[in-house]
Amino acid sequence: MRRLEPGLKAGRLDAADYAKNFSDLHPRLGDHEALVASDRCYFCHDAPCMTACPTSIDIPLFIRQIATGNPMGSAKTIFDQNILGGMCARVCPTETLCEEACVRNTAEERPVEIGRLQRYATDVAIDEGRQFYTPAAASGKKVAVVGAGPAGLACAHRLAMNGHYVTIYDHKEKAGGLNEYGIAAYKTTNDFAQREVDYVLSIGNIDVVNGEMIGRDFTLADLQSKFDAVFLGAGLGNVNALNIPGAHINGVTDAVEFIANLREATSKGDVPVGRDVVVIGGGMTAIDAAVQAKLLGAENVTICYRRGKEHMNASEFEQDLAASKGVHIRHWLQPKDVAHHHGHVSAITLEYTHVESGLMKGTGHTVEIKADQILVAIGQKLDALGLDNLKIEGGKIAIDAEGRTSIPGVWAGGDCAFGGQDLTVSAVAMGRDAAESINRSLAVSSAGASAVA
Repeated sequence: MRRLEPGLKAGRLDAADYAKNFSDLHPRLGDHEALVASDRCYFCHDAPCMTACPTSIDIPLFIRQIATGNPMGSAKTIFDQNILGGMCARVCPTETLCEEACVRNTAEERPVEIGRLQRYATDVAIDEGRQFYTPAAASGKKVAVVGAGPAGLACAHRLAMNGHYVTIYDHKEKAGGLNEYGIAAYKTTNDFAQREVDYVLSIGNIDVVNGEMIGRDFTLADLQSKFDAVFLGAGLGNVNALNIPGAHINGVTDAVEFIANLREATSKGDVPVGRDVVVIGGGMTAIDAAVQAKLLGAENVTICYRRGKEHMNASEFEQDLAASKGVHIRHWLQPKDVAHHHGHVSAITLEYTHVESGLMKGTGHTVEIKADQILVAIGQKLDALGLDNLKIEGGKIAIDAEGRTSIPGVWAGGDCAFGGQDLTVSAVAMGRDAAESINRSLAVSSAGASAVA
């Protein structure tokens, strides 16, 4: 077998290999395939799949609409509950949500392909630019949304539907949040994230201000002085650091940054990757980074996680996907030290762990793994700068059942808010529901003002 050169190298593969490796993970169903797949649905009256969906999409209805040759109607059924249904169809772990609850599993151990059917219908609508919604009569109210990720976009769209004028502030150059910068490239091909953003914004009444960050360019108090309500959907701006000796050596990189650079690269061949790559972490970011390192041409890619397989946040499907791409997953290992050669990472030492009296502890025994690139994916945390005196719970913004924070007139949702599931679909649900709460609150304030007048 050809031995690759050590160190970070771009262009390890031919252009054809990059195109093949980063092709669509689950290509869109054709018309006939969609009809066949939809025909497997029992159209359950008390559909457990619908209960398992965080956005409560009427799954039996949208599948029946596909089965009867009405994909456009199906798309509207999906968008009524989840305006980012196209992305969710691509990236959400349907195998542990709606598809796991499908009653077809009982008889056949093979669920209806709900995710792929959802993609089929939503792609039809987006490709044709079919806009189902128009803003209600102008309310005269202005709402600020911080963050143009799934929660912020869902909130803004629902607010616009209800006649409010929305301004979204986002610190990135493009809207989309993690959908644009944090999802594996092979899951969202052909610039879909931006096409979906354009589709969401096409309702009107929404402005996006890019390059503006809360805590740097404005504060929460600034927004409260200018807007009738504020929604915080800024995600988790900081990454957890790998606090071990050698963690700042050249070649040790944040996995979120690695994924973002790959998504924004003009050509996959422009992104350098090591020959021997070690990924630290056990969530979706770790899986996405590891798989893409392999697809970029790395020879050996190893995920090291400090607990067991059953404790990994990444779904079993994603773990199996990584294994199928040649990624080796090792459990019960925690990083201890990074070695280097001439200023560049050369290996990482890890300690074996175990659980004792309910606590994870090191065993004192170590192993060294050769590495010329280490990708760190050990979670993100809230950047509270600019959030004033908001109550924080569990390291995130505390909210009630409607998304209201401890400060009147301020709501929050998505990854930055306590209680989310760290899923795109969960963020969409939180943003949508907060928008409905904001709408009710603004209606009450308007009624009160009218009564006083």
